[in-house]
Amino acid sequence: MANPTNLQYSKEHEWVRIEGDTAVVGITQYAANALGEVVYVDLPKVGSSTVFMKICGEVESTKSVSELYSPISGEVIEVNDGLTSNPEDINGDPFGTGWLFKVKYSELPDLMDSAAYDALTGEA
Repeated sequence: MANPTNLQYSKEHEWVRIEGDTAVVGITQYAANALGEVVYVDLPKVGSSTVFMKICGEVESTKSVSELYSPISGEVIEVNDGLTSNPEDINGDPFGTGWLFKVKYSELPDLMDSAAYDALTGEA
């Protein structure tokens, strides 16, 4: 499955969609598939700061617990509260209803485009 071309990607399998001065963050289908069935998500708190490639939460599945690395620095302005009761949205629609949080950022990091991420994961 090709990854959406309108997103940017981190080597830790997070995606970023830029909407003005806000970045929407999630994990990729590749990561969701590797995790297995997601059963719990610990997201950063609204008002907290994220730092590029620093741990900001975790995703727990039936197989493991994986740390969530922020692909962008900034202030968390919204979290996807729907994942509290429906964490499986991450598996079912990681690029849509399974988004994780939104960050007001001041600087864009150097992330991969979809072709580079596809090459990294062998999905090209």
